[in-house]
Amino acid sequence: MNAQQLEKISNAPGFIAALDQSGGSTPKALDLYGLGGAYSNDEEMFDRIHEMRTRIITSPAFDGDRILGSILFERTMDRLIAGQGSAEYLWEVKQVVPFVKVDKGLADEADGVRLMKPMPDLDALLSRARTHGVFGTKMRSVIQLADETGIAAVVGQQFEVGRHILESGLIPIIEPEIDIHSPEKAAAEDLLHTALSDQLGRLRADQFVMLKLTPPEQDDLYTAMVEHPNVLRVVALSGGHSRDEANARLARNHGVVASFSRALTAGLTAQQSDTQFDTTLDTSIESIYQASMT
Repeated sequence: MNAQQLEKISNAPGFIAALDQSGGSTPKALDLYGLGGAYSNDEEMFDRIHEMRTRIITSPAFDGDRILGSILFERTMDRLIAGQGSAEYLWEVKQVVPFVKVDKGLADEADGVRLMKPMPDLDALLSRARTHGVFGTKMRSVIQLADETGIAAVVGQQFEVGRHILESGLIPIIEPEIDIHSPEKAAAEDLLHTALSDQLGRLRADQFVMLKLTPPEQDDLYTAMVEHPNVLRVVALSGGHSRDEANARLARNHGVVASFSRALTAGLTAQQSDTQFDTTLDTSIESIYQASMT
């Protein structure tokens, strides 16, 4: 594990840029970017999203002073930016710590939750990630209702896979997202807090994870996670909130930093000049950085 990356993720100011849209979420991202009709098959779609990500990452606004790390889709990790591997470029040029999304999407809902689908190629992906100098991983589940059985299953699965990732030498970002539209959101958050506390208590002293969580209805609900010795960082997802709303909710949760996707890239379009693009991105990054400083 890279000691400089570990120190940055653990202690530096800033936030995580989530640039890990996969096959399911890429069409929406390209629509918002103004390229909804600019491809005719999956390969062209992935070409367009890589061009978007490259423009973001190579922008002077995208800097390691405000951005701790960035989560990549595995196809992005395997591609080049400015002649270098994407993960290598992030760290060597931008001093931004690279992560890679490893989950394969969500299973159908059961017990008020959606578990992760099986990941049969996980070991091969982790091996490639290490080759590219990636620091950690991210995997997402979704909680829709305050069902104790379902939430325990989500957290149990996340930590089971997380331990495997730890054994491979990478740091897992564990993301049991609670749907912001859940009619039982606050109750689900209480159950999630209990399940997370239980699983964190089972880790060895030398096992470290990160948590990516939906900003809770009760501000500072996850303070114990922020302070937990096995948690390098607690980061917040935007979950479909506007940037202003996501920033406001984040700022009320002390010690938590952002890991935004749509709220980061909102307002960016392929049609903007480089000056317009860089200015818009800089404004977005600065607002999210300030909200992450509380």
